[in-house]
Amino acid sequence: MILHITSKSEWEQAQQRGEYIAPSLQTEGFIHCSTENQVLHVANAFYRGRNDLVLLKLDEAQLKPELKWEPPAGSPAPGISDSDLFPHIFGPINLTAVASVLNFEPDSASGNFSLPPQLLSNHQ
Repeated sequence: MILHITSKSEWEQAQQRGEYIAPSLQTEGFIHCSTENQVLHVANAFYRGRNDLVLLKLDEAQLKPELKWEPPAGSPAPGISDSDLFPHIFGPINLTAVASVLNFEPDSASGNFSLPPQLLSNHQ
């Protein structure tokens, strides 16, 4: 499973459209995703304090567009190495590949993100 951070409104639009298209697909040619080990580094670097997010849990086997594992695009987030490979999706995500949608809100005091309880149970 791989993960993608998006806004609740972008996810609602995807459900109406029948596929998910991130803004980065137009600007960079792919949709940024992360592993469970990478997602908190990405969230805390780029989405700190945002309260309108969800985490899409994607089943790689169900993806229709091409998936490539590549080095970070641009400067890596703190805690991420230049040698880490990230999952990048080269096309709109078919909704059948979305295994679950998890609320993804930061801690109200610090603004830092933690893994949703549904993902933590996978680590026990």
